[in-house]
Amino acid sequence: MTFGGVFDPDGIRAKIAEKEALTQAPGFWDDNDKATRVMNEIKALKARVEPWVDLKAQVEDLETLYELGIEEGDQGLEKEVKEQYEAISKEYEHQSILNLLSDEVDRNDCFLSVHAGAGGTEACDWTFMLSRMYQRWAERHGYKTEILSQEEVEGGLKSINMKVSGEYVYGYTKGEAGVHRLIRISPFDSNARRHTSFASVYVFPVLDDSIEVKIDPKDLRVDTFRAGGKGGQHVNKTESAVRFTHIPTGIVVQCESERSQLMNRATAMSILRSRLYEYYKEQKEKENSKFAGEKKDISFGSQIRSYVFQPYTMVKDHRTKYSVGNIDGVMDGDIDGFLDSFLAAKWKGTPLESSDDGDDM
Repeated sequence: MTFGGVFDPDGIRAKIAEKEALTQAPGFWDDNDKATRVMNEIKALKARVEPWVDLKAQVEDLETLYELGIEEGDQGLEKEVKEQYEAISKEYEHQSILNLLSDEVDRNDCFLSVHAGAGGTEACDWTFMLSRMYQRWAERHGYKTEILSQEEVEGGLKSINMKVSGEYVYGYTKGEAGVHRLIRISPFDSNARRHTSFASVYVFPVLDDSIEVKIDPKDLRVDTFRAGGKGGQHVNKTESAVRFTHIPTGIVVQCESERSQLMNRATAMSILRSRLYEYYKEQKEKENSKFAGEKKDISFGSQIRSYVFQPYTMVKDHRTKYSVGNIDGVMDGDIDGFLDSFLAAKWKGTPLESSDDGDDM
């Protein structure tokens, strides 16, 4: 079995030994926050290497079983060997995908937002459909979703911001950032014509205290307002919603999900820290193409993925060329194939620029 790529088991073991040595230092537990962070880092590192050690042992046991069957000519072992091989292969694929999530924030929760683009009412309906797709995907994996704010309009959503919580959520979803295109016969068109609509997806990591993002209060403009939507009498009578504008960058975030303005401020600040983290990371690394999906116009020629309902059914990612015909399954949250293919292509160094493959795809 070869590990390859970014995975270095010996290097990870060395990091584990280094951090475990820190736990033996005098006064280590005097700073509870720092100690907890180090222990979590050790746990995370062990979680990366131990499954591969177990997998290697399983492969060796399977090889022994196979050789035993050959020596004894026992055909009855063939089924058992095949079943174990399939189980090991499945676990190998799973661990290989986790191996791709090696960035410092890949294990974190994420903020995910969807915004309607060109297409009018049809685009707002598309925004609602995409937001539901991501919520159904989260449900499939046992992740928690929380709607932080949304702008409802007739026919759907102008925008929606949510938090998705779970292990490696940001690492899995970061490749979803970009423009998503819908092609279908519009239910809002009395002439039953085929329409093309767009929505843009943004994904940012939820940062923990180990990552510092400095925000000068002088750089912030704070606005409070009454929360809209179906929030109940209390929400509509008090200015509990909060909007932060970071003046130097022009980044605007808001939260209106909580009854308390204080809680909304805390959540909005968390979102702002995440947005600024990505912004400063982009500036520092100067990898504009890596974030191109978030910068392009929400219109023709900039999509990363197309969802075609008519005249045939097909969902295709224009960066990886991965496609499926079961569009109903995709809209119900079955998008792991797209997430995995993006991570695998990125790991292999495959160019991931979005491209238009024709009028439909």
